[in-house]
Amino acid sequence: MKHAYVFPGQGSQFPGMGKNLYDTNAKAKELFERANEILGFRISDIMFSGTEEDLKQTKVTQPAVFLHAVIAFLCTEHGQPDMVAGHSLGEFSALVANGALSFEEALKLVAIRANAMQKACELQPSTMAAVLALDDAKVEEISAAVSAETGEVVVAANYNCPGQLVISGSLKGVEIACERMKAAGAKRALILPVGGAFHSPLMAPAKEELKAAIEKATFNTPSCPVYQNVVAKAVTSPDEIKQNLIDQLTGAVRWTQSVQAMVADGATEFTEVGPGKVLQGLVQKIYKEAVVNGIENK
Repeated sequence: MKHAYVFPGQGSQFPGMGKNLYDTNAKAKELFERANEILGFRISDIMFSGTEEDLKQTKVTQPAVFLHAVIAFLCTEHGQPDMVAGHSLGEFSALVANGALSFEEALKLVAIRANAMQKACELQPSTMAAVLALDDAKVEEISAAVSAETGEVVVAANYNCPGQLVISGSLKGVEIACERMKAAGAKRALILPVGGAFHSPLMAPAKEELKAAIEKATFNTPSCPVYQNVVAKAVTSPDEIKQNLIDQLTGAVRWTQSVQAMVADGATEFTEVGPGKVLQGLVQKIYKEAVVNGIENK
């Protein structure tokens, strides 16, 4: 009977996020103000009163989602996690929750990651697409075939839950793969409105910048295991945590496999911390018996 805390990634942001925390909790207000200083601009103003368009800027989106999740965790009463995990960007939030990273250190890394990814997106037009109701192995097979035949980049990027996989790669490669996925029986193969091919080899230029920052950062021994995206298993070694964070930029988010590993290790309750309820829905689809709930999801 273990309690897992999970943290969302990019895409869960919304106008007004975190305002309730700021207005009602002195510690939260202090943390938001500290974040504004660290980032060098008032991200709290954009979060609380900016538009959806304002929140879509990469330099804003990733720190905003991170801040909402981490400040909600640090300023809300809850039990001690037995294990943590985060979806993509959410892995940084999870590492603050288990003490592997300090709030300040993690925020600086998230800002560096966001800017490095933005630069990588600008180097080559690329995209992602959601594939629904097609077997994971079939998605992998089609992606590999398109890459081999065309020389375009196409990879399975996010294993969100059974029957929901996101592919990532060059514009042409993803378009060709989507047509083949539909022909193979996918219910949908839909290009997503994202800035680039996250979790694919096209993020390699961002990897070097993030690696340099991660290697300089201080990582502590965590209070509980983190189930990391690229390995989908419990990790407690600071050196392994660092390497997996670096590999995550170009590697797949194995969310389905991570939740399955947490369940195999005794997780029965999952609390999503931060904006939205996406992970609660995914967890329920992966493990129907799970007790799911959320902290500051509005």
